Amino acid sequence: MDEFALAAAAELEAIEWIYDEAGALSNPLPTEDGRVRMGELACENGVRVLSVCADCFMERPLLHGAVVDRAERWAHLRSLLSWAQRAGIERIVLPFVDQSAIDPESDVIDAVTSLKALLGDLKNTGIELHLETSLPPQRFAEMLAELPPPFFRVNYDSGNSASLGYRPRDEFDAYGGRIGSVHVKDRVRGGGSVTLGTGDTDFDAVFGGLRDLGYCGHFILQAARGEPGHEVEWARRNREFVQLGWARGRD
Repeated sequence: MDEFALAAAAELEAIEWIYDEAGALSNPLPTEDGRVRMGELACENGVRVLSVCADCFMERPLLHGAVVDRAERWAHLRSLLSWAQRAGIERIVLPFVDQSAIDPESDVIDAVTSLKALLGDLKNTGIELHLETSLPPQRFAEMLAELPPPFFRVNYDSGNSASLGYRPRDEFDAYGGRIGSVHVKDRVRGGGSVTLGTGDTDFDAVFGGLRDLGYCGHFILQAARGEPGHEVEWARRNREFVQLGWARGRD
């Protein structure tokens, strides 16, 4: 509950809500009272909840495991769509990375079939699914060609792409027109998150490329954590990093 006021103090406009396995029982999103309180806090602080990052499917992958377990997880995603609609949330970021990654050779057909089965739910709720994957750019583009816009879009994660050694230009050429949201992160190639501007993410290419595409969506900070006790100051610093980078993208 404190996060809304802290986000306002950091001059952030929105929060991307996390729905993960560890905190599911205490998460307010599944309950009517919880959603009402979220809405009240959003209004009081001028900070909206625009999106949900469904990290629960990192721990319980949608495409891996026993058939009965996968069926239960897809049903859980349908519930999450309903909860998000009732909370006034616009999109759900669906992570297919790390242990939930889509295998480019064996999982793509299954992923497309299962995602298409959600079309009725997406139309009824008006929620967009933003897919975050570790697929190579062209393979991701081929998969997206099978999934109709505007229901399926891309969540572009700048740090994950840098860690995988992907070039922003290649990614944007492949599927830039489908990008609906951006996670701002810096990582070293083959490694973890670091302070923005100190890793291998080419932010000039990222911001410049997004400007060339006419991107007008949100930037969600998924930056490396700073020193405990200085979170607001750290969030302000990261916000300013993005604002300066975006301004440079005009050049």
